[in-house]
Amino acid sequence: SDLVGPEGCVYAVEFSHRSGRDLVNMAKKRTNVIPIIEDARHPAKYRMLVGMVDVIFSDVAQPDQARIVALNASFFLKTGGHFVISIKANCIDSTVPAEAVFQSEVKKLQQEQFRPAEQVTLEPFERDHACVVGSYRAPKKSKAATAA
Repeated sequence: SDLVGPEGCVYAVEFSHRSGRDLVNMAKKRTNVIPIIEDARHPAKYRMLVGMVDVIFSDVAQPDQARIVALNASFFLKTGGHFVISIKANCIDSTVPAEAVFQSEVKKLQQEQFRPAEQVTLEPFERDHACVVGSYRAPKKSKAATAA
């Protein structure tokens, strides 16, 4: 919430009631955080609380994380908005190498109109984790703009 400042707003979706309680308490001190205790797989349940956003940040550690991000983006992320997704390979598929999981998740995102711009692993801080950033429904660059 520090990054968006006092004029910005962070909608924080948390499914776990225990973690949700911590989120609600934190939001009492950080007034630009709106806590939403709900399953991110069902954004229709909180669609009336959330407006269109500039960025989606996802750190859900679920096998269907790319689908969850895509679903929420379709409801809330502005055209040309950005995404940050933290991918924990072992939470998605522990039977294949982490790099294969990262590639598969990036491909899923691309199929949902995401345009990944950068991917970094979090080694040596976290094993088998990567962070991917990019844009959503980004307008295609015109030939005139690319020729300049």
